[in-house]
Amino acid sequence: MPDIVNVQYQQTGKSKSTNQYGMREMQERAFEYRDAQYLLIKSPPASGKSRALMFLGLDKLVNQGIKKVIVAVPERSIGSSFATTELKKFGFFADWEPDDTYNLCTPGGDGSKSKVQAFQNFMANGEQILICTHATFRFACEELDENTFNNILIAIDEFHHVSADAENRLGDLLREIMSKSSAHIIAMTGSYFRGDSIPVLKPEDEEKFTKVTYNYYEQLNGYEFLKSLGIGYHFYQGRYTDAIMEILNTDQKTILHIPNVNSGESTKDKHNEVDFILDAIGSVTKQDKETGVIHIKRHSDGKILKVADLVEDNPRERDKIVDYLRNIKSVDDMDLIIALGMAKEGFDWPYCEHALTVGYRGSLTEIIQIIGRATRDSNNKTHAQFTNLIAQPDAADDLVKLSVNNMLKAITASLLMEQVLAPNWKFKTKVSDDDKAKPGEIKIRGLKEPTSKRVKDILESDLNDLKATVLQDDTMLKAMPGNVDPEVINKVLIPKIIKVKYPDLSEDEVEEVRQHVVVDSVIKNGEIKETGDKRFIRMAGSFVDIDDIHIDLIDKVNPFQKAFEILSKSVTTKVLKVIQDHIESTRIKMDFEEAKILWPKIQEFMKMYNREPSLKSNDPLEKRMAECIIYLKEEKRKRAQANG
Repeated sequence: MPDIVNVQYQQTGKSKSTNQYGMREMQERAFEYRDAQYLLIKSPPASGKSRALMFLGLDKLVNQGIKKVIVAVPERSIGSSFATTELKKFGFFADWEPDDTYNLCTPGGDGSKSKVQAFQNFMANGEQILICTHATFRFACEELDENTFNNILIAIDEFHHVSADAENRLGDLLREIMSKSSAHIIAMTGSYFRGDSIPVLKPEDEEKFTKVTYNYYEQLNGYEFLKSLGIGYHFYQGRYTDAIMEILNTDQKTILHIPNVNSGESTKDKHNEVDFILDAIGSVTKQDKETGVIHIKRHSDGKILKVADLVEDNPRERDKIVDYLRNIKSVDDMDLIIALGMAKEGFDWPYCEHALTVGYRGSLTEIIQIIGRATRDSNNKTHAQFTNLIAQPDAADDLVKLSVNNMLKAITASLLMEQVLAPNWKFKTKVSDDDKAKPGEIKIRGLKEPTSKRVKDILESDLNDLKATVLQDDTMLKAMPGNVDPEVINKVLIPKIIKVKYPDLSEDEVEEVRQHVVVDSVIKNGEIKETGDKRFIRMAGSFVDIDDIHIDLIDKVNPFQKAFEILSKSVTTKVLKVIQDHIESTRIKMDFEEAKILWPKIQEFMKMYNREPSLKSNDPLEKRMAECIIYLKEEKRKRAQANG
């Protein structure tokens, strides 16, 4: 099937060019806030977060009285991103020179006595830089008072691993350190989404952080070689191994992530799956003893392909191939990487053109990390591709509920990614006909602008995260196939989700956030055309002059409309019926808020058709109106009884 998302970029080269200190655009932006005690950097893979930390850390050591820098990474392999780096030759005032003794991202247990002892030695001596895993940091902190971290910078890479949940020890430790010491903290993440609904930080802690956001569009638009990115889905029935060769193009440099053994897509024998894929490509001629690279003679033309198997469980064998991948120098050094849990965050293979993932990934963070493997800028490619191979729901399957949810979540995830990857608009209130929008702005009549710093922060830094929560909510997924009125989605369901995510907001603040979520989703999912000096946007099937948009009109547009169109085009009518039947069986319960919105529409319907809406209608919205009449009659009966 064609791509759901295809975004074109301008190749400005801006995100790769450097200033007089050797800083790229994102690094320069972060460095402007070098004096902040707590800094949160949200920036996509490959934008240069590790080097940004070096610039910030060195400035704090040399100019701000900070005594030490501790860098904590989620897994050992990422520690190499913070190795010795020359910065002076590019114009900066110091080089990044950690002592190897205090690089604790080495083989052995993260909580071993030797690593915890080395951490404690570091805290007591004159050394300035230590690199360790999140786990080593946790174990070492258990034995240290919080005030030990006075005047020390703690940098947490891949910060989305932290959470406000009481069970998350790393989050707990950071809160304690923030409240009981003068430590500085730099938190870095390529994606702030967590796979669950728990926030990364509590609102009161997050308020303390200065935020630097560098978005995906800025990053990819500023590349030199990469011109476009496609996101697509391929649906299969039966076993995925029988469908894999339909989309695995071995002429493209590919990372293939096979499904987790606990997922419905897995055959439960991951090694057998790897063997099947290798046999489908060609015949293995040898496996290099030194590097672990598998050489395959391709069936179609005899070409020798180099393959890395990261599904291999033997640590010694896997370390060989990981070491080889870390030192790749040319496009010919590798053709295909097959992985399961590895080769996601922090993994760097710039030549990768295609990230092919089997099975829906429940975490949007994971999807962004996987896509990030293919979006490095490299002279061997102008297009990067992410493809998700997903099982099609089957009415006869016991796992139909899981399949339907996975498919709907996959599509909503792709729509969210389209919005993450698209140019950002600033939305302002239009006060009169003469009130013209500036470049990059869209003016909307009736739009509420943020009245508090809290709302401004959410809209500037958390809008994508909030949309992820909205789009992946179970209630919203049931609304997706067009069976809930758009105004109910926008005015009832979305505010409920906002209130749960941000319980500290007032009713007015919730409404301000709600409007911006809906506006941003509808505008970014709409098609914008320019005719002369006029701009038109296609919403709900018709083009509207952008200068005449009112918030009331936007509230009548289903933010899921595009998802439903994609679904209708990409699966058979039989599969679509399976999806709708399943959702029918788990319909959203009617409540008074929804009935209040539907009642005027029911009256309009009855005037137009001279009859009540029917429960037997094929139109899901008409059925919903019929259910609303039953609900209202039942409520009326209950009240009559109560008053009788």
